[in-house]
Amino acid sequence: MKKKVLYTEMAYVLGLILLAIGNSLMAKADFGISIVIAPAYLVYLKLSSIFSFFTFGMAEYILQTILLIMTMLVLRKFRISFLFAFVTAVVYGLILDVVMLGIDWIPHDTFAMRVLFFIVALFFNAAGVSMHFHTYLPPAAYEFFVKEVSGKLQIDINKFKRGFDFSFCVIGIVMSFCFFGLWHFEGIKLGTVICVLFNSFAIAKWSKFYEQNWEIRDKWGFRQRFEK
Repeated sequence: MKKKVLYTEMAYVLGLILLAIGNSLMAKADFGISIVIAPAYLVYLKLSSIFSFFTFGMAEYILQTILLIMTMLVLRKFRISFLFAFVTAVVYGLILDVVMLGIDWIPHDTFAMRVLFFIVALFFNAAGVSMHFHTYLPPAAYEFFVKEVSGKLQIDINKFKRGFDFSFCVIGIVMSFCFFGLWHFEGIKLGTVICVLFNSFAIAKWSKFYEQNWEIRDKWGFRQRFEK
C-alpha cells in the first residue's frame, strides 16, 4: 500500500498543537505534569493568583526565552534557529492558552474525568514529541537546549538529558516548597513519575506508527538554513 505524505513542516505544526492539548489536559487533571514544564507551571500557579491576566502560556514562553538566552551564552553565537526557537515558544504558549480556555468548558471536577484527561494527555504528549522528532524546525527550548549544549560540551545527549530532567525535577520541588509551603507538592506528583516511565516507550511507538504509515519529507527547502 502506497504511503501518504506527511510533510515535516506540517509535523512541526501538529506537534505544537498535540503538545498544547496534552499539557493542558495534564494540568487540568492535576495528577502531576511532565518534569520539564513543571517550573513554568509552578510560576503560572503562583503569579496567576496575584495577577489574573498571567497565563500558563505566558509562563512557558518567558521561561523558554530565558533558556534560549542561556543556550546562546553557552554557545557564544547566534543562529537563525535560535530566533525560530523563540517563535516556537511564543506560538506554543498562545496555542496552550487557547486550549486551556477551551478545556475549561468541559466538566472535569470528577475523579473519573481527571483520570481520562491524564490518560489522553499522556498519548497526546508522546504523539507531539514524536512529531517534532520528524521535523527540522527548532522544537521547544527545552529540547533545543539539550541538543545544542550537549553538542557544544561534547556530552552524550542521553546522559545530558537525564541530568537536565533531574535538574528540572529538583528545581520544581524547590519552587513548590518556596511558593506553597514545605512538603506541599504542586506540579510534581505521582503523574510525573508515570510520565517519566511512559514517555520514552510511547514516543517510540508513535514514531514507528508515523514511519510505517507516512512518507515523511520536506515541503520547502529550508532545512539547510536551520541546520547551519
